Amino acid sequence: MASSPHQGQAGGGGGWTAEQFWSLLDKADRRFARVRDLPIFGRREPEEYGKAFRIYTQLWRMQQEHRHRLLDAGLRRWQVGEIAARIAHLYYSQYQRASDTALLSEAFVFYHAVLDRGYFIVDAADHLAPTKHLRFLARFLLVALLLARRSDTVPRLAAHIRTLLDDSKKTLQEAEYKEWKHVVQEIARFLRADSLFMNMRPLRYSYAFDPAPDTLPTVPPTVKKRGLVLSDAMLCSYYHNEVKFTDITIDVFRMLQCLEWEPCGSFALSNGYSAHDESGQNHPNLLKDLRDAALPPNPLKTILYRPSVTHFLTVLATKCEELPSNGMMLIYLSAAGEVGPSGFCADTNETVVSSFNKFDISNVSTINVKEDDASRLWLGYSEGEGSNCIYPCDLIPFTRRPLFLVIDSNTSYSFKSIHGFEKGETTAMLLSPSCRSSSLGFSGDSVRQIGSQFTMFLTAPLQAFCHLIGNNGVDIDRDAYKKAEELLSLSLNEWAATLVASSSLHPVWVEVLGDLLLRRLLLRFIFCRAAHSLFKLTYHKVDFLPTCAPPLPQSVDAESMLSQSCLLRVASFLGAANQFSFAEVTTWPEVDAEEATVANPSI
Repeated sequence: MASSPHQGQAGGGGGWTAEQFWSLLDKADRRFARVRDLPIFGRREPEEYGKAFRIYTQLWRMQQEHRHRLLDAGLRRWQVGEIAARIAHLYYSQYQRASDTALLSEAFVFYHAVLDRGYFIVDAADHLAPTKHLRFLARFLLVALLLARRSDTVPRLAAHIRTLLDDSKKTLQEAEYKEWKHVVQEIARFLRADSLFMNMRPLRYSYAFDPAPDTLPTVPPTVKKRGLVLSDAMLCSYYHNEVKFTDITIDVFRMLQCLEWEPCGSFALSNGYSAHDESGQNHPNLLKDLRDAALPPNPLKTILYRPSVTHFLTVLATKCEELPSNGMMLIYLSAAGEVGPSGFCADTNETVVSSFNKFDISNVSTINVKEDDASRLWLGYSEGEGSNCIYPCDLIPFTRRPLFLVIDSNTSYSFKSIHGFEKGETTAMLLSPSCRSSSLGFSGDSVRQIGSQFTMFLTAPLQAFCHLIGNNGVDIDRDAYKKAEELLSLSLNEWAATLVASSSLHPVWVEVLGDLLLRRLLLRFIFCRAAHSLFKLTYHKVDFLPTCAPPLPQSVDAESMLSQSCLLRVASFLGAANQFSFAEVTTWPEVDAEEATVANPSI
């Protein structure tokens, strides 16, 4: 690092001059541009990050200790704000690579300082000021969303962006104004989908809401296991006109958080459960890193939005090559297959099953292209044809490493054809239903309004269940909702105990149960499958049911007595038991029956 700024005077001799500050600022701009162009995947951190941090730290200290002299030398307030905003952006870029939520908190601190001190207040003499201010607010909003700051910061930023855009209409060029107008519309759609109802508990694994590891049932010591852990994830989603903000769709946004650990206590502090608020002098207390040192590191995650297939496969190959010996890779794909007028096939089950039966993965050359149309996922516009399509066979070469696939698509069942043709490791797969009905809480267009049904069940199961039974969370009673959460948690634990005690549990699911983040996904899948299997509108309709591979033991099947008991427990408390088809005799193990059958009218 350069010599201390205390050693010189602005414009004079000694060890520091204003000219040196401007020279350092130019150098910092070049460093920042290099970091911005770096790929956001790979386990090794590029040296450019450290170099950029050092130079911006030096700039920040200079302007703090020589602010008045630098202002006299021509430094503008927005330039000070840009230095702070770029430090925040560097922290966010590091979070994208390392998935450490502490880096998000650091970014939040700098962004919040820029906002509160008004560094980007529009200067009429600077035509770039509105654009810089809007860009800063949009980046801050994304960080605040990822930190679940929905009670104060997020609505505050959204209002700032709307007001600033309205005030800058005459200043901005017409094309630029239309672009930012579209961003404002994206934000509004995103916030409607990511409602307060979706944020009543963290999507991340939280010890305040989720069971501690030492309390969970585990497989017996006699069961052979390798101790695999989720170390990497690829999250890819694309639907035409789907809910998104920047390049993060609402489904990827939920999965991203679901694959992380919540720093202990931070969700409660940031969502109105503390006497402090998110602004003013109390703010640094909210960002104190409360992360338990015993928490495992978050898996590294790479987000891809509308990638070309070559780029998708390049990133996947790189991540598989760098996967630790005890690591498992999660691949999340949410995209449309054969596209109909509403973005989904009205009834694709017969098409998918037919294509699946004809799909001989050991002899791909014999497949008729027209017959196999339904087994692809579109990652971009259909005009791109092959460069925008992912087929099940594209993932076969990567099954040499342990994979966990989550496919959310109307052609998800075609990926089941991978099972049995892996090149070394059995792939665990959770596959969404192939059809969505307008008679359900989720219609064919719901992915454009609130996100995917299947993904919501995996990331926010009780909220998804409420939507399924026709309740969108308006005027929900928090005490009743909390009780429903407790009943669902009890049910998930009973499914887990049954799984670990099963003698027919496939070894790949044994490994999945050993990782708490993957374990949560599997148990929520069982709940999702039971809900759709017993829901009267989809009862015995296979095309509305999710599936998995390898198969799970029959003891946790949707129509087993255990699954019916668990689902009835939750449905009865929410006043929705009459919407499901249960066996005539069903018990509620380990819960008071009278309490469980009380239907709360506010839910």
